[in-house]
Amino acid sequence: MKIVVSENANALGSAAAEHIAQVINEAIEAKGNARIVLSTGASQLQMFEALLELGVEWDKVEMFHLDEYVGIEETHIASFRKYLKERFASKINLKNAYFLDGSEENMKAVTEKLLENEIDLGVIGIGENGHIAFNDPPADFVTKEAYHIVALDDACKRQQVREGWFPTVEDVPKHAVSMTCYRILQCKKIISVVPHEVKAEAVYKTLTEKVNNNTPATLLKTHADWTLYLDKNSASKVFPV
Repeated sequence: MKIVVSENANALGSAAAEHIAQVINEAIEAKGNARIVLSTGASQLQMFEALLELGVEWDKVEMFHLDEYVGIEETHIASFRKYLKERFASKINLKNAYFLDGSEENMKAVTEKLLENEIDLGVIGIGENGHIAFNDPPADFVTKEAYHIVALDDACKRQQVREGWFPTVEDVPKHAVSMTCYRILQCKKIISVVPHEVKAEAVYKTLTEKVNNNTPATLLKTHADWTLYLDKNSASKVFPV
């Protein structure tokens, strides 16, 4: 585990983007292509902006989607496939991009492609409730499926409302398709981009608690190559100024 603390969210985004680009370029140099998994959300915005400015042979990269709400149209402001297409995929020329649409049929199709080969990099955020992807507490650490349908807890729903994706908690879908905890750990490398003060408690629990499924992100500490990018605000409870 490596922890990098930046001055603010913009500096964090730039530092993480440079690392992400480096990992992708090293994979391309080694085997001619790279396969990555990407998360979304307000915490990832600065990273995506910085990443698009860096030199990457995107036509040699396959991108996989981490999670998506069940029963939501792509036109909805909260749609994660909308987020990824508008903020990332539409701006570059990816070799392939595999998006989740919230249906079981699509989940199976994406799984088939995902399992064809190793994933070089997972960019995995941490939620305010300590979730990774949409694996809310108590998360399933056992299943070895690639994706599964999960119920969203109230803390997760409140985060989505605070970030402006939905007007009320009642408007947030009750279920989502999510990459499983097991499958996330199968990524060769994991980089977590976690800025902002609202993540400080989750970061503190992740780094100080033993591995447990009530703080799902603690599982990332078992990975052999995990780098956690923080800013001073998200790191404040672990590394107080």
